[in-house]
Amino acid sequence: MTTGSARTAGLTSRDADWAGLRAVVAGLGVSGFAAADALLDRGAAVTVVDATEPAEGSPMEERARILDILGARLRYGEPAVRALPDEPADLVVTSPGWRPDQPLLVAAARAGVPVWGEVELAWRLRPATGAAPWLTVTGTNGKTTTVRMLTAMLRAAGLRARSVGNVGTAVLEAVMDPEPYDVLAVELSSFQLHWSHSIAPRASVCLNVAPDHVDWHGSLEEYTRAKGRVYANTEVACVYNVQDEVTMHLVEDAEVREGCRAVGFTLATPRLSEVGLVDDVLADRAFVEERRTSAAELGTLDDLRAGPDAPPPAPHLVANALAAAALARAHGVPPAAVRQGMRDFTPEPHRIADLGVVRGVRWVDDSKATNPHAAAASLAAFEHVVWVAGGLLKGADVDELVASAAGRLRGVVLLGRDRAAISDALARHAPDVPVVDVARTDTGAMDQVVADALSLAREGDVVLLAPAAASMDMFANYGARGDAFSSAVRRLDTRG
Repeated sequence: MTTGSARTAGLTSRDADWAGLRAVVAGLGVSGFAAADALLDRGAAVTVVDATEPAEGSPMEERARILDILGARLRYGEPAVRALPDEPADLVVTSPGWRPDQPLLVAAARAGVPVWGEVELAWRLRPATGAAPWLTVTGTNGKTTTVRMLTAMLRAAGLRARSVGNVGTAVLEAVMDPEPYDVLAVELSSFQLHWSHSIAPRASVCLNVAPDHVDWHGSLEEYTRAKGRVYANTEVACVYNVQDEVTMHLVEDAEVREGCRAVGFTLATPRLSEVGLVDDVLADRAFVEERRTSAAELGTLDDLRAGPDAPPPAPHLVANALAAAALARAHGVPPAAVRQGMRDFTPEPHRIADLGVVRGVRWVDDSKATNPHAAAASLAAFEHVVWVAGGLLKGADVDELVASAAGRLRGVVLLGRDRAAISDALARHAPDVPVVDVARTDTGAMDQVVADALSLAREGDVVLLAPAAASMDMFANYGARGDAFSSAVRRLDTRG
């Protein structure tokens, strides 16, 4: 055992001896700040490194100022992130975006210095007794929706619960909250899971696995392996997607706690130890005593509708609800609270957001569909679609997506840098579908996109923004892209 690993081996709760631990925190973003702050609070000696020096008046400068007051050492510039500091180190805590081949992290591995992510640090900073259990969620798509829906179910059961992790709130913030939580719903990206080693969730789920972030992980196999870490050490239930065999195999390969069960979720009629659909009823045959002969009703599809005039819930939203319900039930949430949680849930912005009917056509903003897998799920929710797509594909293959959606496409409007790749796939797999190519990248481009989409649509059709690509070629983020789309639809409405 190296000196670093020997020093950190006993750090399994906040009540352990953290004083004097020599820690390097890689990155001064939100998670890096939270990690440095928590370590300083426990008496560790902290050095924070970042390739970029904070700009005057920026949030990063404010974080740096606070850490400086608290006693952290701050190092900036490219040399600071290419090697370990001159001072000896017992631990490196990395921000999730730092790749495993980043020079400082490689140097740490060579020197035998443990590397943790901030989620791993958060787990180890839980109190020795009475810590809130974690219900963990990962997957290529649907994580945030599932975590937020799960939180609504937990709260409906009267529990003090919070959505944390990749959903936006740092796990450390919740773990260190002076008012303890009853339970945490934790969204974990593949990056976060790669740097996590000892988490033992109450229940866990991998919603699905499709190619994504392969450049970060090095291969699809490594990406899949990182997703599978969500199941490690699970205590009560490993929840998997019956329609995605990869998730089932990840459960089969996982090292779990004695007595942990495998529980499937499915859009079909549930079998034993599954939750699923019976007609329009969400049914539980996993967490009821008489599950061999009966099921518990958890809610209906109407409980998932955004409103009385909204379209039926998309299949992937139903799947997310079933996964959330399985996690909630594993934690002992009663069926009535699961139903109420579905009713209380508010979809996140730009995720299958129904913008209403304008000019006889329904408009839907799913700008958050930033990869082909997410776009395929979105397209599958509607019968006749004018599809708005394009942006930064990040090397993703769209042939399977286009082939699967071809039969429901009324037309396609393309924008963004990599639109030609989608156009070529349409020519191969949907040659009779009309395509409009919008080459503009100015602020008025989305008005043209909406006008062209309307010209392709028939009354009763859906115009769906599900780009299958990232947004940064034209927009600050997927939210800005969705806002531009919804604003253009509103302007179309006002023109009568």
